[in-house]
Amino acid sequence: MWQELSAQLQQGDIKALARTISLVENGYEGYAAFLEQLPPGNADIIGITGPPGAGKSTLVDALIGELTTAGKKIAVLCVDPSSPFHLGAVLGDRIRMSEWYTNPSVFIRSLASRGSMGGLHPMIIEITYVLKAAGFDHIIIETVGIGQSEVEIAGLADTTVVVLVPEAGDEIQTMKSGLMEIADIFVVNKSDRPDADHFVRNLRLMLAPSFSRQQEEVPVLKTVASQKTGIPELAAAIIKQRSHADTGKMAYLMASKAWHILQRIRMQDLDQRQLEKEIKEALEKGAFNLFSFVKEVNKRHLLRS
Repeated sequence: MWQELSAQLQQGDIKALARTISLVENGYEGYAAFLEQLPPGNADIIGITGPPGAGKSTLVDALIGELTTAGKKIAVLCVDPSSPFHLGAVLGDRIRMSEWYTNPSVFIRSLASRGSMGGLHPMIIEITYVLKAAGFDHIIIETVGIGQSEVEIAGLADTTVVVLVPEAGDEIQTMKSGLMEIADIFVVNKSDRPDADHFVRNLRLMLAPSFSRQQEEVPVLKTVASQKTGIPELAAAIIKQRSHADTGKMAYLMASKAWHILQRIRMQDLDQRQLEKEIKEALEKGAFNLFSFVKEVNKRHLLRS
């Protein structure tokens, strides 16, 4: 089965691609060996992140249009928040990209974060490598935009685009340093709103100290995604950023991916639902200490390994 899927994947079979992603996403038997024999592919991974309401989905939609016009094949992974109960996706960002459903150059897939603490799907790395093998030129990942997803995407994407809006003027003063440091490109979307220029100036002033530690300034671009304004400039900046990638950054990205994969493998015998059942039983007995419980679970985990 896996061998047949591999051949179909490299021939551009979209049905085979969708099926392969589902199998890998759910850890179907044999998926690890399948991934080991996949060709590496040359697609670059573009991470689009930022706070909710910044217009990330509309920006991605406009970016798809710009890149496909240039003759590129695009894959998009929209990571949606999960229901805490059934772990399925709560949002459906593909609705905003509905015009691309039948375009043979575009593949769009929504993924639930499945309770991942970082806000990204736990199998996101494996899925991107499946897409790479399928011959796409660009893989766009749109994050949930909450928690640590903004920072975690930096360990996955070749280029990280942080999307903000002018109304974030007050928030920018308290923005966590991690978000400021991971951006390869800043986009101020909805820049037709009042005070957009003032916000851009403040953002550049905040970034100024880091410029002295870098060879090039981090671009700060203005867009109005709903009107496709500034999108050609964004696409050009992404392509330029990719061409300037060095082995140091590549080593960082690979190490980060290896770390996440190894961490998940080591944790795979821990089932949150089973933990919930054990905790419920302990609570019904009256006495429960979280740290004693974690210590006992960890002891069992070490004995198994």
